[in-house]
Amino acid sequence: MILGIGSDLANIERIGKTIERFGDRFKTRVFTEAERAKAERRRDSVGTYAKRWAAKEACSKALGTGLAMGISWQDMAVTNLETGQPMMQVTGWAADRLSEMTPTGHEAIIHVTLTDDHPWAQAFVVIEARPKSG
Repeated sequence: MILGIGSDLANIERIGKTIERFGDRFKTRVFTEAERAKAERRRDSVGTYAKRWAAKEACSKALGTGLAMGISWQDMAVTNLETGQPMMQVTGWAADRLSEMTPTGHEAIIHVTLTDDHPWAQAFVVIEARPKSG
């Protein structure tokens, strides 16, 4: 069953200007250490940051809260499988909210997809509840 769906569209150039203006202060407030390390290794680091920004916004919407109800930017983090497939990890308040949303006897799976076509970065998040096996 679907528990939540979120999407976001971010302007890569706007994220780039924010990074130019606030630098590490912005990066460390919004992105986890692992997210920053991945972005800094990429040729298009600003595009990488913008996609992750969009993913965090989309995740907060899928959680049904947006960013206004106590959720922290760093409570949501995009990681990647070895295949490159993005994954969303939640901690803190976001994990608590996910737990509250998940029906008894189910496990929550967060699906995320990212794309960009300059100057846009886009993310979709779907939160699914699957019955626990066994």
